[in-house]
Amino acid sequence: MIITLVQGDITAQQVDAIVNAANSSLLGGGGVDGAIHRKGGPEILAECRALRASKYGRGLGTGQAVATTAGRLPARWVVHTVGPVYSATEDRAELLRDCYRNSLRVAAELGAATVAFPLISSGIFGWPVEDAVRQALSVLRTAETSVAQAHLVLYDAATYQTAQRVAAE
Repeated sequence: MIITLVQGDITAQQVDAIVNAANSSLLGGGGVDGAIHRKGGPEILAECRALRASKYGRGLGTGQAVATTAGRLPARWVVHTVGPVYSATEDRAELLRDCYRNSLRVAAELGAATVAFPLISSGIFGWPVEDAVRQALSVLRTAETSVAQAHLVLYDAATYQTAQRVAAE
């Protein structure tokens, strides 16, 4: 799989699937989740509500992934995953890596060749950016998947520069 670091807006990525750093409710929120729901339109929310009504009554668990339409986004699908909240006293890195693994699995099951990932858990969930990049790359670099390209989309210049440095290590 080819991995590319991209500085920009994940909602503008021209890929088959965009990964959403969702909250467990699947009903939208802030950050990446809010942007995807706003720009993707009501179709995404409608499918998320249907998922809550059928299979995920208590919400989507941390590290799990599920797909919906991408609505008005340029992608075909949105793969929703719930990242862990960072803890300095409890190692939750495996849950963070599960987000990437399970999102890749779901994307591959859909037939996606290209996937755009945000830096999961690095916003409001407080995961340190350097380690979030390391965790993402540890999965993306070793994944056995039919997905041909993964874009790690970093929203601002400082995060992008940190990701470039970490990737070069």
